[in-house]
Amino acid sequence: MSDFPSPLPTPVPSTAAPGAAVSTIAVPSRRKPGSGRSSRRMSRNLRAIRISLTCLVLLAVIYTVAIGKSLLVPLVLAGFIGLALNPIVAAAANLRIPRWLSAVTVMVLLGFGLVSAVTTLSEPALNWFHQAPTAMRAFAPKIKPLTQQIEAASRATQNLVGGTVVRNAPQSPNSFAFTAWDILAGAPKVLASVLTVALLVFFFLVYGDEILRRAVEISPTFAYKRHTVSIVRSIQVEVSSYLLLTAAINVTLGLVTAGMLYLYGVPDPLLWGTVATIANFIPYVGAITTTTVLAIVGALHFQELGPALLPAATFAGITAVEGNMITPMLQGRRSRLSPVAILLWLLVWGWLWGVPGALLAVPMLTCVKLITAKLRGWQWFAHIISR
Repeated sequence: MSDFPSPLPTPVPSTAAPGAAVSTIAVPSRRKPGSGRSSRRMSRNLRAIRISLTCLVLLAVIYTVAIGKSLLVPLVLAGFIGLALNPIVAAAANLRIPRWLSAVTVMVLLGFGLVSAVTTLSEPALNWFHQAPTAMRAFAPKIKPLTQQIEAASRATQNLVGGTVVRNAPQSPNSFAFTAWDILAGAPKVLASVLTVALLVFFFLVYGDEILRRAVEISPTFAYKRHTVSIVRSIQVEVSSYLLLTAAINVTLGLVTAGMLYLYGVPDPLLWGTVATIANFIPYVGAITTTTVLAIVGALHFQELGPALLPAATFAGITAVEGNMITPMLQGRRSRLSPVAILLWLLVWGWLWGVPGALLAVPMLTCVKLITAKLRGWQWFAHIISR
């Protein structure tokens, strides 16, 4: 035996042809026990943290929207009015008319129309408020048979459960009184809101394109700028056309309703036509409310049951034709919304903002649909709320 160490083995030259692939055997790396389980646990924790943060942000947004009602309602209303009137100002700008001059003209004409409408309708509205107690007392005998049946059923139910019938205390006839002091007390707040909306609409009309230009200037690339301008312009055109068309349909419905009531001899047809116009901005709920109001007005004005129900029945037929034929034909499928989405949206915004939220809910949902249909990654939301 030799005391020297054995020499290293001499590498054997490869006999493979030049350029041929030489197969190698990869030695699998050893993973620490439990490393896969810990990575899965970490991913679940990250997903839970992301969902929690999303819920917190959503709750914070809802809380901000709820407490910021006095600020956000005029802002949203002014935005919609500005979008609806922007095509007029843009057309005047193409004719070399300054935007401020066309905006002032449009605002003056719009203000004159609103003041004329309020002046014309304020007197009959106040008369109805003052006559409400007398009208309710006159309306009570007409529904007395129905109320007697309800009271009999209530007494029978109370006798079955062994309880006693609790009669409601008669209300004071002046509980519905509406005085001039109430108008004077609420006038400053109403005037402040109207002036706020008017100023916001004016600035949106004058400086709207400049704000868009500034937003495009900060875009990083030319392609991104071009894409941004295309999306904003298309959304602006579609939202403006939707708002103008909806307003025109509702005003036409109000005029047709006023004409129908005039032919039937119902007093103050313009007042109820205006109620129908405003209420029709709330789908389903607005039509039901106006039908109920016209049924009560007909019962107060007419003595017989047939003529009393005729205005409400005719209005129900008009709204059925408008909602199922005229509006879908004019607006097309791009602006049609799912009834479930409309009802859920109405509940949410009616809960947050009350009556203004219910009036603005469907225009907001339509704008959200048009915007999400143009944005990458959000087409699924537009598809869900579509009809």
